[in-house]
Amino acid sequence: MKPVEIKKDIYWVGMVNFASHNFHGYAISPRGTTYNCYVVKDEKNVLFDTVQADHSEDMLARLRQVIEPEKIDYIVINHVELDHAGALAEMVEVCKPEKIFCSPMGLKSMASYFDISGWPVQAVKTGEVLNIGKRNIHFVETRMLHWPDSMFSYIPEDKLLISNDAFGQNIASYCRFAHEIDEKEALTNFIEEYYFNIVLPFSSQVLKTLDLVTELKLDIDMIAPDHGVIFKGQKDVGFILNKYREMAEQKPRKKALIFYDTMWRSTETLANYIGCGLDQVGVPYRVMYLKNHHHSQIMTELAKCSAIIPGSPTHNNGIMPLVAGVLTYMKGLRPQNLVGGAFGSYGWSGESTRDLTGWLDAMKVEQPAEPVKCLFRPTKADLEAAENLGRKVGEALIAKCEK
Repeated sequence: MKPVEIKKDIYWVGMVNFASHNFHGYAISPRGTTYNCYVVKDEKNVLFDTVQADHSEDMLARLRQVIEPEKIDYIVINHVELDHAGALAEMVEVCKPEKIFCSPMGLKSMASYFDISGWPVQAVKTGEVLNIGKRNIHFVETRMLHWPDSMFSYIPEDKLLISNDAFGQNIASYCRFAHEIDEKEALTNFIEEYYFNIVLPFSSQVLKTLDLVTELKLDIDMIAPDHGVIFKGQKDVGFILNKYREMAEQKPRKKALIFYDTMWRSTETLANYIGCGLDQVGVPYRVMYLKNHHHSQIMTELAKCSAIIPGSPTHNNGIMPLVAGVLTYMKGLRPQNLVGGAFGSYGWSGESTRDLTGWLDAMKVEQPAEPVKCLFRPTKADLEAAENLGRKVGEALIAKCEK
């Protein structure tokens, strides 16, 4: 792919990876991903971020179409994670920059990843400004969004915010801008997928950062993240800023998520009857069988839901491994404002619903009804109890949404 001029003398020189379907080993990215980096040509030429080390040649080939790498004066590393700084050592060797800029926390991380002795590294804090000629780069630290070293680079003359991981999505496309994506619903899904699998635990910091952007009166008409498409124009910039606030606030959403594993389909039968109970009170729901859905897909669906109802047969006096894996992953991402319940089947000991309830308690999930469990195959009374669980969770969700 060719470089793309996103503003006058500002170019995208990143890499589109259509083949990558595994993001950092913990989430799936069915549409691949991009590693975005940008170069600004001015009196001082600046490279913002790099790519993974194994894609450095692709990036360099693109960069050379815009500027000779040796003419890069400064490198700005907004985030030291290796999908953005992996090629930094090679870029330093090729470009021989006068200065490398990062946040104070970034300097510590950089020294852990690379031998920076002899590198002209300078840490910059919020409020510091770097003049490069016609333009000024304003640095804004965004600690824990999503690493301690993260920061934004803002160029007021171009109304451009280079936001690193914030506002990103895992999508590989020949389109560089959000408005070029025909599948608007799909784009929203990719935004939610990225947020709920990566950024969600830092939602309080997201809200603080959005407030800081307002407080600093940053005039933005383009947001250029380091993954996915770029948001251009007031409409799309407003959309992504509002979407991030909505996701960070985690206000109750009127939809329920039932997820489960099963051995002989008894737990699956209970799941379907729970869904009937939700339907009776008018709550939309989705049922997801964990042998068919990755844990990151469960979290993506949770972006639309504020009720979770996990189910598992009793296995080795506990719960099935896939259910335990999802709950471990979900708990670490710290979703808020949830209601829910637990269900399962058993053959002789029956601890699964006890363990599931414990997981829900640990996540501070409101549980309006007792868990439902059945011995071997569900009886009529068990199925009625499952329907009742669905109704009770649905009613509690409706009440939470109406507050």
